[in-house]
Amino acid sequence: MAVAASTHHRVYVVRLAHPKHPGERHCYYVGMTGLQPHERLENHKAGIKSARVVREFGIELAYEWFDDIPPMTFADAALCEPALADELRDRGFVVFGPTARAPDASLPRRRAQKKR
Repeated sequence: MAVAASTHHRVYVVRLAHPKHPGERHCYYVGMTGLQPHERLENHKAGIKSARVVREFGIELAYEWFDDIPPMTFADAALCEPALADELRDRGFVVFGPTARAPDASLPRRRAQKKR
């Protein structure tokens, strides 16, 4: 007997106040979680498995971008997360998060910064 996949994972969007883009363009972070989105944001802000950009610049959840997306399996959320991030990029927003797109070979690659 096969076990059904758990459908409790969510994608979520955090509105950011990013100092490089003050008042110019909306900035967002897109992630996925097995927690409730508000709990995940609290963890980011507390430094628990956090993305630095959310810990430092996260303002609030942007429910208008994800509230109608139902909970899903981990595999489906892993596909939905970059798709949602790319959709927001296509709308002209600054987005921190994954992409489903192939890298553009014509653009120079950024080198990773050394941790101090």
